Amino acid sequence: MTYAITQSCCNDATCVAVCPVNCIHPTPQERAFGSTEMLYVDPKSCIDCGACADACPVDAVFPVDSLPAAQQDYAAINAAYFAGQEPEQGGRGPNFHHWDAPSFERGLPSDFAPIRVAVVGTGPAGMYAAEDLLLHTNAEVTLVDRLPVAGGLVRYGVAPDHPATKKVGESFARLHAHHRVRMHLGVEIGKDITAEELAAHHDAVVYAVGASTDRRIGIPGEELPGSISATAFVAWYNAHPEVAPDTVDLSSERVVVAGNGNVALDVARILVANPSALAGTDIADHALAALRDSKVREVVLLGRRGPEHAAYSAPELLALKHLPGVEMVVDDHDPRTGPTIDGAAPDEKAGLLRGVTRETVDWSRTPAPGRRIVFRFHSAPVRVLGDDSMRAVRVTGDQGELDLAAGTLVRAIGYRGVPVAGLPFDEATGTVPHEGGRVTGMPGTYVVGWIKRGPSGGIGANRACAAETVGTLLDDAVAGALPSPAPAPKAFRRLARSRSRSRSRHVVDAKGLAAIDRAELARGRDGGRPRVKFGTVPELVAAAKGGRWKLSS
Repeated sequence: MTYAITQSCCNDATCVAVCPVNCIHPTPQERAFGSTEMLYVDPKSCIDCGACADACPVDAVFPVDSLPAAQQDYAAINAAYFAGQEPEQGGRGPNFHHWDAPSFERGLPSDFAPIRVAVVGTGPAGMYAAEDLLLHTNAEVTLVDRLPVAGGLVRYGVAPDHPATKKVGESFARLHAHHRVRMHLGVEIGKDITAEELAAHHDAVVYAVGASTDRRIGIPGEELPGSISATAFVAWYNAHPEVAPDTVDLSSERVVVAGNGNVALDVARILVANPSALAGTDIADHALAALRDSKVREVVLLGRRGPEHAAYSAPELLALKHLPGVEMVVDDHDPRTGPTIDGAAPDEKAGLLRGVTRETVDWSRTPAPGRRIVFRFHSAPVRVLGDDSMRAVRVTGDQGELDLAAGTLVRAIGYRGVPVAGLPFDEATGTVPHEGGRVTGMPGTYVVGWIKRGPSGGIGANRACAAETVGTLLDDAVAGALPSPAPAPKAFRRLARSRSRSRSRHVVDAKGLAAIDRAELARGRDGGRPRVKFGTVPELVAAAKGGRWKLSS
């Protein structure tokens, strides 16, 4: 028996670190690492030890013999990656990897005095950086987030029907109560505390603020009600406190999604999924109620190029194929689409659509009974039509223009970083200029994650990104290049709390975060769900204080 890595692979290479026979590839030392959609187990080298399954933070590794029905394709997918390759002899050959938890040639605790490092942002990028610092140095870490709860995109970006992916948050949560961690949630840098004040209280500051807004299409009518960003839609179904419950209107039968990346597929899947299946997840209460009353029966995914260039990953597309009661259709309107699918190899993106229904859709008719997702390639939106709200999306391609009647357009063409007060910003890339994570012209200031490299790569990509940034920071510490903070360590806590009181806000610490977690888990138990999130800042703050959260549940 061998093991196989499946859909929820996060690519952080924890499994590579523990494999005794080097059967998991690509490793972080290999060129393909970071560009592949997932990691793979070589069935010819696997010795069935199960170390990878035990170590995986997102439950993505299973014995082939016990793969769930919806994941059985992954036995062949893992094997296909190694087709034509000779397995490593005994695993520990001359090319055996030495990937482990990040380590540094320099930067050992004895190389410099204890330092205080602030990490702004508690999503995967920030927490991987904090983990490196806590496990490999004697640094004290201050975790700061503008929301009164930690998690970032693990909490507010991962779809609720991907619970295995969310489990990586448990690995990060164990650091929240670390004896060298101080947590200040509900503090916004640039408003409550300036970047200069934060830097003055710490030897170094690492910004892990992500890419919090969406890219615009730039077409007439894009601002009409009914045209929303995927950023807002995802935040809506994940109970983000800054997105109102009535943000999404599901009163029309058809929704058009501009884009065909993984986020676009998340949007489509949630819109047509059976609400009873979602009722067993941590989806926002208001989203679940709206989906139960939804009139949406058809989601159209627009791809500007052909199926061979689709931005979604193979695992996410395969997941759609196993969505109960949902039909997948490829609109055969363009003569290039069919031959591209038929001529592609089975493991290529276009080839994965082989067997999916192909038809030339009659868009003048209302959606047929049932629920379906339609892929329309070689097609892009050029105008949103409507007066007080949108009524249709005009799309174009080589075959001319067409108006798709729809009440909602979801823009899913990518995320974009926003300027951080006090830091330089590159408008063209939506990132902070840096060298190896060190912010240009600002000693002691660093970036990690999407604000560093742009909105690319999943959760696991942040591990290597954080290792580079922390390595740069520690090089600077050893070289004596970090500025020394003047105030005493407890001074920042007093400053943060005084500012929050002046703004009628409340700073949540590790104990408060633990109280929120307990309350949300308790609400989930009451409703037969894993967790029921609080959807507003006052609810989160009340729960952190141990307040009577049931009054608003």
